[in-house]
Amino acid sequence: MHKKNHITDGELVAQYTKGNQKALAILVKRFHKTFCNHAYWIVKDAEVAKDIAQDSWSLIIDKVDTLQNPQRFKSWALRIVHRKSIDWTRSISKQKQQTNDYKVTKSIRDIPSTDTSLVKQKLKVAIQELSTNQQQIVRLFYVHEYSLKDIARILEISVGTAKSRLYHAREQLKKQLKKQLKK
Repeated sequence: MHKKNHITDGELVAQYTKGNQKALAILVKRFHKTFCNHAYWIVKDAEVAKDIAQDSWSLIIDKVDTLQNPQRFKSWALRIVHRKSIDWTRSISKQKQQTNDYKVTKSIRDIPSTDTSLVKQKLKVAIQELSTNQQQIVRLFYVHEYSLKDIARILEISVGTAKSRLYHAREQLKKQLKKQLKK
């Protein structure tokens, strides 16, 4: 066996933090497949698992000098992969929920026009009660049918902020419409 195979993870971490790039290459070779497999176990998508492993390596490389016990590199790094995988599944779950919320809201348009005159009036009132930012998002998304990416560009905000504003606007509309429909 080659001598490099006997080097412990802790020794490799110590060598890398002192500037030895070959030590990092050995660590990557040693653990990349493990990271991909662990991410796949959680996300159930091979391509996403590879992306998560790659993103994890970026964070690991940035933070490896903060590792207090280099001998615990594997468990420390796997926790990073695990957290990134869980974060990804949460974001996908949130996106699915937002898509479902959108479908529910958009389905109002599918109700026959004679049945919606009252609902449309109440919706219009509810939209007018939203904050200016939320009104902008609702109009751009539902009336003008811009994508969140386009809305972010138009309003000069991040896509995440656009998503957040749309989500909160929908939630506010739901509350207001429930209140109005009870009257």
